[in-house]
Amino acid sequence: MKLTYNIQDKPKFGSLLVFAFQQLLAILAATIVVPMIVNGNTAELGEGFASNMSQSAALFGAGIGTIVYLLFTKFKSPVFLGSSFAFLGSMAAAFAGGIAASRGYLGLIIGAVMAGLVYVVIAIIVKFAGVKWINKLMPAVVIGPTVSIIGLSLSVNAVKDAVDATSGTTVFDPALSAYTMNTHAWVYFICALVTLFVVIICSVFGKKMMKLIPFVIGIVAGYLVALIFTLIGMKTGNDVLKVIDFSGFSNMQWYPDFTFLQIKDGFKLLNAKYIATLAVAYIPVAFVVFAEHIADHKNLSSIIGKDLLEEPGLHRTLLGDGIGSMVGAVFGGCPNTTYGESIGCVAITGNASVVTILATAILAIVASFFAPFVTFLATIPSCVMGGVCITLYGFIAVSGLKMIQKVNLDENKNLFVVSVILIAGVGGLALGINGIKLTSIACALILGIITNLIVSKKKDDVNEDVKEDAE
Repeated sequence: MKLTYNIQDKPKFGSLLVFAFQQLLAILAATIVVPMIVNGNTAELGEGFASNMSQSAALFGAGIGTIVYLLFTKFKSPVFLGSSFAFLGSMAAAFAGGIAASRGYLGLIIGAVMAGLVYVVIAIIVKFAGVKWINKLMPAVVIGPTVSIIGLSLSVNAVKDAVDATSGTTVFDPALSAYTMNTHAWVYFICALVTLFVVIICSVFGKKMMKLIPFVIGIVAGYLVALIFTLIGMKTGNDVLKVIDFSGFSNMQWYPDFTFLQIKDGFKLLNAKYIATLAVAYIPVAFVVFAEHIADHKNLSSIIGKDLLEEPGLHRTLLGDGIGSMVGAVFGGCPNTTYGESIGCVAITGNASVVTILATAILAIVASFFAPFVTFLATIPSCVMGGVCITLYGFIAVSGLKMIQKVNLDENKNLFVVSVILIAGVGGLALGINGIKLTSIACALILGIITNLIVSKKKDDVNEDVKEDAE
């Protein structure tokens, strides 16, 4: 695609700040919601045991992790690293079993180091063995539909946010296979639609700066509509119209609670069984995220027109991702991963400037120390972010489809590979093995690789041979 800003381009300072803020908005919700989910999953453990992971610290960890990634990739890969959803179960396991909080926080760091070392080992192998084996194992016919699955699997979250289905007030009716839209849902859906269409209009019809910051404009428009509904609801006492929740300002966390400050007596509570539990919880997931790492960088490569697996090299992106996760967890507790939202933002705006990513990382670090700012960003309603994410996740899905444009789908061997991946992924084929979850993306990719290895043994002219035999 045609880029407005290429990798090494440097936007003017004023524009740079706006671009960085847009990237921050794109990754914000997912980054800060991970510690919230972990806190909720461990709340039943009781005081002194349950986690109280800091959202501000997670934002700081994402920023510092992204800087580490940029350093390892020689500032040649424009993507932001944020808290990984794949490790949610792993992080919750660090606090499970009535474990004291100090040991749980230490477990977050140890587990992230274990996962990061998986990346380091694979990076060393890639350094000496090259990437040809990966390209052979995961060609476009495999990676393309897998990237699409990443976007399509996230689409459910975008739709749920758009109608506020995650709050439990909007009910999914199995008989109709549709959401039962009450007044509450319609209010949220209107805010989502305003955000969605403003983003589309700015991106398609906008000129210059407007075309480069469609998400900022869209979120502002959606927030204003949500604010109008909320003010009316406050005036009339109608809770259904109160879209924005300002309660977060009453108990703001004024500084990040870094993970390394919470370990205290954690070392005294370590034992072999606990370390083994962490290994089982983190290491297998690292291999799953490795597959997503490949897919994300293949996708980004197609967007910027440069193969990142060759330059700066897969070994560098793996080291950046792995060590960035370790460093991020030391501060925020969450292992990091490359964000599809960030890649989608690059695709839609045409801004692949690495300087923008660096500025976003610095902005995330600075913002983590300003509680009112982080709290204000957290008040952005889920429906507004849902409207944005419909476009972001959609672009990820379409980017994957573009990868298979040159694949000959008239050949059954290619058709089967794509079909298996799409159906397994869209169908949500996720498997649990001894407490370890293989996500639908991982399962789809593994099935695709196996299918491709089987059918690739057939020559392209197999149909011609069958035809000749028939004659």
